[in-house]
Formats: sequence, C-alpha cells, structure tokens
Amino acid sequence: MNNPSIRMAAVSLLACAPLSAALAADNEAGGLAPIVVTDEVERGAYRVRSNGSATRTDTPLQELPQAVQVIGRQQLDDLAATRLDDVLQSVSGVARQNNFGGLWDNYSIRGFSGNENGGMNILWNGFASNRGYAPPRDTSNVESVDFLKGPAAALYGNSEPGGTINVVTRKPQFKAASSVELTAGTNAFYRTTLDSTGALGQHLAYRLDAALETRGSVRDNVRSKREFVAPALTWVLGDHTIVNYEAEFLRQRAPLDRGVVAINGNPAALPASRFLGEPDDGDIKMENQNHLLTLEHRLDQHWQLRAGVFHKQGSLDGYSTEASLLQPDNATLRRQRRYRDYTWHDTSLQAELGGKFDTGDIGHEVLAGVEADWLTLDQRMLRINPTAAAPYAIDIDNPVYGQLQPSPTPNTNTAERQSSVGLYLQDQVRLAQRWRLLAGVRVDSFRSTLDNIQSARITRQHKGAVSPRLGVTYLVSDALSVYASASKSFRPNSGSDIGGNAFAPETARAGEVGLKWQSADGRSGATLAAFDITKQNVLTADPVNAGFSVGAGEVKSHGVEFDFGGKFGHHWRVSGNLAWTDAHVARDNTLKVGSRLVNVPRTSGSLLAIYEDADARGGVWGIGGGPSYVGARSGDQADSVELPSYVTARALGYWQITPRVKLSLDINNLFDKRYAASSYSNLWIMPGDQRSAALSVRMKF
Repeated sequence: MNNPSIRMAAVSLLACAPLSAALAADNEAGGLAPIVVTDEVERGAYRVRSNGSATRTDTPLQELPQAVQVIGRQQLDDLAATRLDDVLQSVSGVARQNNFGGLWDNYSIRGFSGNENGGMNILWNGFASNRGYAPPRDTSNVESVDFLKGPAAALYGNSEPGGTINVVTRKPQFKAASSVELTAGTNAFYRTTLDSTGALGQHLAYRLDAALETRGSVRDNVRSKREFVAPALTWVLGDHTIVNYEAEFLRQRAPLDRGVVAINGNPAALPASRFLGEPDDGDIKMENQNHLLTLEHRLDQHWQLRAGVFHKQGSLDGYSTEASLLQPDNATLRRQRRYRDYTWHDTSLQAELGGKFDTGDIGHEVLAGVEADWLTLDQRMLRINPTAAAPYAIDIDNPVYGQLQPSPTPNTNTAERQSSVGLYLQDQVRLAQRWRLLAGVRVDSFRSTLDNIQSARITRQHKGAVSPRLGVTYLVSDALSVYASASKSFRPNSGSDIGGNAFAPETARAGEVGLKWQSADGRSGATLAAFDITKQNVLTADPVNAGFSVGAGEVKSHGVEFDFGGKFGHHWRVSGNLAWTDAHVARDNTLKVGSRLVNVPRTSGSLLAIYEDADARGGVWGIGGGPSYVGARSGDQADSVELPSYVTARALGYWQITPRVKLSLDINNLFDKRYAASSYSNLWIMPGDQRSAALSVRMKF
C-alpha cells in the first residue's frame, strides 16, 4: 500500500469507530479494498454524524436509541479545556461531585456518580480507566469526549446507570504536522503543550502530545504542578491489518484541599480564598500511566477482528490536614491529619468479532466479544483526630498556620484483588427502510478479595450479573427520528455485612424515550430525551447492628434533557442544553425518603455561541461566549446543607494572525460570581473558581 494516510476512525480503538468504517468500498474487481486511513474530521463542527462509543460500531447518531453527546476537538479548543471539568456544563444532566480535594475526576450523570472513592464510569478508548486513584485527565491528547446517557453495562460491564464517559484520544497521522501552544493566565497559570505527528516510514506513523503546567488558585496556599506525555504509534501491516500502541504518563503534585466550612447553613460565609489545611503538609504526589496495544484485522468485506490489551498503574502518596468538627463558637475548627499511601495495577483484555449479513430483507450488524480484567488496589492510611484536650484546631476567621503537627497512627491497611470476565453479544437490525432495532446482552462473572490487614479479616465474593438492553428507532424522515429503549445495569458493592458476607451488587433498570433532529447537511442537530431510572440494593445503615451496612436502599432518578448544537450558516457555532433531573432517595434506613442526591441540581443549562469570520487578509477571527446555570443542590447525604443556584458567564476571542500563528483569549466567570462548585459535607465545600483570564498563542511548524 503506497503512501497511506491516516484516518482517525480506522486506527481507533475497540470502543471507537471500527476498522470496517475506515475501509473503502470494494473495488470494481470485487477484491478486498485496502485500508484507507485519512483525516475526515470536519474542523469547525460541533456535531458528528456518527459515533462508535455507544455500540462499538460506527453508528449514525440518528439511528441510536440513546442520547449521546460528543464534545469534539473544536469545542474543546473553544472552551480552552485542559481538564474534563471544563466541558461538564456543555452536556445536559452532568454535575460535579466531590473530587477528593481536586485530585481526581468525579461527576454524576442523571444523578448517579458511583461511590465516593471510585466515581462514575470513565473509559479511555473503551477501557475502564477510573479504577484506582488517577489524577484529573489532561485533554492535550484528546480528540473527543463522548457522553453516553443511560446504562452501558450491556457492552462495558459494571457501571452506573446514569451514563458513561468515553475519552477518545488523538491518533497518529502520516501527514506531518506539529504545533506548540503557550498559555499564561491569572492566578499564576502557565501551560505549554506540544502536538506532533507524522510518518516514521511508509507504514509507520507517530504522534506525541505533551503538556507542562503550573497552576495557582483563588485558594490560599493551593498550587499544583503537572507533567504529561502521551506517545502513540500506528503500524499498517498490510491492506487489512493495523496495530496501534498508545501510552500516557502523568505526574501531578497538589495539596489535598477540602475547601471551606458552612456556618449556620451558609456555604459562602467564609471567603473563597480561605484555606483551612496546613501548608506544611506539602503536596499529594500522584503518578499514573496507561498503556494500550490494539490490533484490528479485516477478514473480508463484511467481517473484522479486533483485540486489545490495556494496563494502568499508579500511586498516591502524601499528608493532608482536613476539617473534622466546627465548635459551637462557629470560629474554632478542629482538624484531623492523614497520611495516604495508595498503589494500583489494572489490566484488561478485549477481543471481539464484528460483521454484517442479511437474512432475507432484514440486515444485521453483529458484535460478539469477551473482556477480562484484573485489578490490585493497596491502600494504607495513617490518621489522627486529636481530642478536645489537645485539639489540632484553627481559627477560621483568622487562620494561623505552622502549629505543631500531630503524627498520624495506623488506621486502615487493605489489599484488594478483583477479577472479572464478561461475554457480550449485540445485534443492530435494519428491520425496514425506517425501522432500526438494537438488542444486546452481557454476562459477567466477577470475584474479589479484600484483605483487611489491620483487622486480620478477609472478605471474598463471587457474583454474576446479566445486563440486557433493547432499543428501537423509527426514522420519521432524514431529519427526524424517535426512539425508545430499556436496559439494566449492575455495580459491585464493596465490604461485608455483620456476618462477614459480601454484599450483592447494586442493580438498576432504566427506560428512555427520545426525539432527534438533524439538519439536511448534518452539521447541526438536537436531542430531546426523557428517562426513568431505579437503582436497588444500595448500601444503607444496618438498623440492628450499628457501624454495619445492609443492601436495602433504593434511589430513583427521572427527568427530561435537551441538547442542541452545530454549525449554522458560515459564521455561527452554537451549543446549548437544558435539563430537569429529579434524583432522590426512595428507600433507606437512615436518610429521609425523598431527599435529593448530593450535588445534583434539579435544573441546569448552558449556552455557547461563537461568531467566526475572516479579515481582509484571510485571517480567521472569532468572538463568543455564553452563560451557564446550575440550580440549587443538596450539599450532603443528610440533605442538611444546600448549595445555592448560580449563573456564570464566559467570553472568548481568537485571531489567526498568520496561517501558522493563532492568538486566543478566554475569560471564565466573567462577572466574578461567588458559588459553591460541589460539596461532601458542611465541612468540605469547594468554592467555584472566581474570574480568570488566559492568553494563548499557538504556533504551527
């Protein structure tokens, strides 16, 4: 194959567009077409016509019986996004959750976020990447962030029923291209990124993305540093086979910052800058690396094989001082001190066979696969919570740092081992010209062993789950489609009851109906969806044995979401959303029935509009912005503190000075609105960012 070029879908991984989507139609001689890999991503677009994350096949969005929102590279650039956090408000029904003092990604979709330590399901090129403790994901090597609404267990196994995020990375190109971006902003923000790709030979291409960043904060004594490197290789072995290797190496240093405390129920009583920890604790040091090797092989014009192995490992190490009790004087805050030493290793294997065939007038696109994974997670914590006689306290109104720090003592020491095997089968059926049916099922078997070294107690479990989904879509016209779907999901519970027995998994069932519209040119579209989700066997307090739990809780979420976006005419890019979400406790032994799930607003929405044109010399320029609204939220599980609603606004502008130089300005929280971003309790409330500005220059070479 001479002078091959790279198309992202062809070299994408298992959960992205498959190899078959990258192949040209059979040539006139009737033989197999060669692999054609070209860059077909439409720059300047806010909407893609098809997506591979929801079905692991390249499926038109109009035919999916599911709400799927894709934040592509253009929108990431317009939002000046460096973290996943920066894109959340661009998608309906997504809310920030407690994020361990800013040390990891944690969000909820449709009200569900998973446990406080693992967060919701986040995939990296189709592989689970949120097990263990990983720093917030960097976006410098990201091509798109795909938000899959509703349960994804029929393909991806254990997960939350509200939705799943799949992060799709940039792929190597045979056409040489390189750029460097330099950014400087308020709060001592400095960032340098590199993106370089090209051919290393006739059949081998590379990509290298890197980022170096230092970041201050509106928070006193809170600064972070990170280094990120992401190499990738694509090897075209022939007309029908591609091998990909990708890696990520991320190192971050930042203090564990729990935020401020609420006073008499007011989460904004203290200045947003007030730091209640100890600067002498230093930083939490985190390291994480991902490795992914995949092979895609086309057997013939209808069938292809794909296989991949993913490995992730990392560590978290450091001291922290955290609020534990606000005294009745509403000024003296008692604190605890912890030392954490966590390590993790996570390995996954995937293999699948996909193809197309007809049975009479009915067309099928089938997918059959197997997935196995192994996780080791070692957690050691030292902790001390000083007594009233010798409190490790601070005056929240006039903090004085540098007091004698107590030495934490052994608190927890666990070694956890998990393994699972899943088999899945999916069929996308073309019943008639306008009817589409999606049916799938996955069977999982999982084992875990939790060795509590501190208490010399071992808990084992061996469970299984079946996760089906069924959806139907009717294509009313080329522009309009309606759909309905039903599905189930599961998520293992950790720990054991009073008798030492492992808990059965959480299970959920969900239903969704929706309406989708797209313009004639496919560059803009909208989705209106209504959903109802019930999750059972949620852990709740044991009413008989204090300090233990039972799987007897139930939570519900139902709501309506509207997302729209695209390119309108020659000048406008627009993206917006609205959501109404009622996520609440339906049954619990201690929590009030009807109490809202933490950090989930009933109403939210955002709008981003950008006008783009060219100057007299042909240089492209743009200006835009828009508001984001987040409704009031419950601040803790007991619903004892409320985070008020808020509206923020952003403004942006850019100018392509020359074909190789682009200047950008981004202003976030334009009117400097004070708000609470998320909360875990009335002692751990994270203030939102105040007004900030960043100026960037991107140079191509």
